[in-house]
Amino acid sequence: MPRLPFRFLRKTAPWLLAAGFFLFCVSMTALREPALLQQAFVIALMVCAFGMLLFAFARPATALVVSGGLFLGLNFLSVMKLRYLDSPLMPSDFVYYARSSLVETLGHYPHLWMLSLAVGVVTPLSLWAVWRWDRRLLAHLSRSRAVFTRVGGVVLWALAFWVCLLPTGPFAEVHARNTWEKLSDDAQITNFFVNFSDSDIQLPDRSDEAVAEQEWGATAAGEPAAMPRPPDTYPDIVQVLEESTFNPANFTQCNIPECRVGMFKSDARTRATGPMRVHTFGGGTWVSEFATLTGMPQDIFGPGGMYAPYVLAPHVQDSLPRQLQRLGYLTVAIYPTNGSFLNGRNAYTAYGFDQFYDAGQLGLEEWEETDAQMFAAAKRVYDKVKKPGQPVFVMILTLAQHGPHDTDPISKLPAPFNKGLLKGLPTRESVNFNTYLSNLHNSDVALRGLEHDFLDREQPTVIVHFGDHQPSFSGLIREMPRTWPAGLESYKDYLTYYMIKSNFQGATLPRYPVLDIALLPSMVLQAADLPTDPYFSAAIALRTRCNGLYTDCAQPELVKSYHAWIFDRLHVYQ
Repeated sequence: MPRLPFRFLRKTAPWLLAAGFFLFCVSMTALREPALLQQAFVIALMVCAFGMLLFAFARPATALVVSGGLFLGLNFLSVMKLRYLDSPLMPSDFVYYARSSLVETLGHYPHLWMLSLAVGVVTPLSLWAVWRWDRRLLAHLSRSRAVFTRVGGVVLWALAFWVCLLPTGPFAEVHARNTWEKLSDDAQITNFFVNFSDSDIQLPDRSDEAVAEQEWGATAAGEPAAMPRPPDTYPDIVQVLEESTFNPANFTQCNIPECRVGMFKSDARTRATGPMRVHTFGGGTWVSEFATLTGMPQDIFGPGGMYAPYVLAPHVQDSLPRQLQRLGYLTVAIYPTNGSFLNGRNAYTAYGFDQFYDAGQLGLEEWEETDAQMFAAAKRVYDKVKKPGQPVFVMILTLAQHGPHDTDPISKLPAPFNKGLLKGLPTRESVNFNTYLSNLHNSDVALRGLEHDFLDREQPTVIVHFGDHQPSFSGLIREMPRTWPAGLESYKDYLTYYMIKSNFQGATLPRYPVLDIALLPSMVLQAADLPTDPYFSAAIALRTRCNGLYTDCAQPELVKSYHAWIFDRLHVYQ
């Protein structure tokens, strides 16, 4: 009799312990998701994963341990990536990040090396022990029936897993959030699996090759500069992406002097300026980076385009930095966060940058830099890398206007922004707008300093600065009245600004009612009076024929032939 309880415990203890471990994994992963539906979504996936592994291994304890461990591992990786790299875990990390910068990153964190080694040793030993003491299922069946049952079970549970992941499936609501929410909230496991469908890439509709050749064949040879000159006399180019920046004078209630800021005004050095149509709102600076460097808006690639630094950047075959490299430029990126944030360093390398400097390398506190600090850092880097006879392209990303804009009361702002400036504006809107205006005036002063450093000198230089999207003001800005011409009213949430200046006389640049951000690179090349390759020659022709627009062009068939030309003939994306 005493042997019976022992035999019972020996048979049941492994899977009971495994079940406890699985429940522990559920509590550490699914139950950590912020919303009840997200918790249910992750639990459903865990159950489906357990079902697949149960039939695959035919061992219950092993299936419980492996399925729970996989989700626990995903959660651990999510936490580590968010803590050390300031970005959420994505499926593409296992392709792009692990392939390119995993070893480099671990090299900066020796304790992670030790942890990786420990996991690499302990995990196989633990799994062997579980497998050794586990019960075998289906052992009473014939070999053929057991195989049929196991394969059928795996397929059935895999189908259930797939149904749970469908954007139109039983958990459709977890998919129905914008990209910024998915990249910035605490639903780490939910967002990881949602990204499987979100990261799908689709090339836009295209005409046939004969039509494309007829429409764009004249651009196939590229275009020389308007005034050809030796490469060693090409101008330097300094490009500044002013995050979350727009011209406040277009808001109806922003009718005070503080709303009319110098950085938006033309002067003797201005070559081109005006409203700019962007393709994101409230967040998503990385897609504006993509558009202004590659000449393509991310939304032509479908929903996956919002993850441009991960899924689009590695396939880009032509870009503004690459064209400048071919002309002899040194291309330099100045970045305000950790270089691994949102795959920044890898993406900029793919775009065509020779050198990349992140906040740590610049000696700055990431996410806290003012524009003045960023511009001073850029000038230090420029002075270090500039060589006689070699032009330099510097791309600077700022974050001084990054939201939220309502974390502190108005009273904590510097004068005159520490009181209600805009009459009749509700308190919440007033806090957001005053904070924005205070930061904007700091940016204006910093840009004057940048112009002094780079334009008040003999070296020919082009300066470009632009806003990448409007901030959301905690969801309030959409309802605030604005004054735009009738033709631009439909774009009101997607309008920022661009400004191009130079310290030398150049060809007159065209002015448009609104310029698409994806066509800004071709404007930069024209402002610097540089030769253009077939791709940017076609982009200039598209800009001319569509009057500054791209996807909103009044000739949609022309855009289809343009896409056929650049994708099927020029292979700018592969």
